[in-house]
Amino acid sequence: GRIVNITSGAVKAPIDVLGLSNGARSGLTGFVAGIARQPRIAGRNVTINNLLPGAFDTERLQKTLAAGAQKSGQPIDDVRAKRMGAIPAQRFGSAAEFGAICALMCSAHAGYLTGQNILLDGGAYPGTF
Repeated sequence: GRIVNITSGAVKAPIDVLGLSNGARSGLTGFVAGIARQPRIAGRNVTINNLLPGAFDTERLQKTLAAGAQKSGQPIDDVRAKRMGAIPAQRFGSAAEFGAICALMCSAHAGYLTGQNILLDGGAYPGTF
């Protein structure tokens, strides 16, 4: 079996205005790390991992960008370009890319992958670990 928790890149790099969300996601991450490594789970070919997405081109992101444009008085295209410019890949992720990584994590090919945090953010996270 496969379990994939979809959390957020904020697990590795907390977002200052999302204090409660950061705490809840970090708690889930710690819980999963312990459970996933139990022989009674992992020894039965059950893997539990976390998928940590960054900025994906979704309706929610579009609403956030529109709100940011309205608040700042800047054109939405400028706000969007600035946000993408902060991502080394210079773009937002697509739903298809997200689905493909999630499908891989659920496949037979990922049977030895457990208790891990897979960061999918176009290179935005600045750390090594």
